[in-house]
Amino acid sequence: MASYVNQNLTNGEEVIALGEIHWFHFMHGAFAVAMGIVLLISMPIPLGWLPILYGLFSLTGSLIYHYSTELALTNKRLIAKFGFIRRNTIELNHKNVESFKVEQNIFGRIFNFGTLSVNGTGGITTPIPHISAPLEFRKTALSTIEED
Repeated sequence: MASYVNQNLTNGEEVIALGEIHWFHFMHGAFAVAMGIVLLISMPIPLGWLPILYGLFSLTGSLIYHYSTELALTNKRLIAKFGFIRRNTIELNHKNVESFKVEQNIFGRIFNFGTLSVNGTGGITTPIPHISAPLEFRKTALSTIEED
């Protein structure tokens, strides 16, 4: 299956950088499953199934988010696509990108992920959470946009 980005490239447009969702996005669901397993092993009642089910639903949602989110920087524009069944996209020409904002909490700083917010002309702000290496992506985007 071809990606949204590859299907929507224009003539002469080339992908320069791709943003990826960081693996830490799966930790919430994985922790819930692990806690459920500990409860199942340590308690005689089957209370552990509740966090296991919650964790599996959370992991399923994280997996869908992981594979349905795309972020790409091309030589002409910035493309972001979210969603599996319902799709939201934003495509900004380089001249319409005003700034980038990177937010990282303590875990984001340690494991190198964060939320990248793209600010466009006209007040458009698009937050893209759980991006791997957001500072490097921002640096690449800024240097590419400055070349135009």
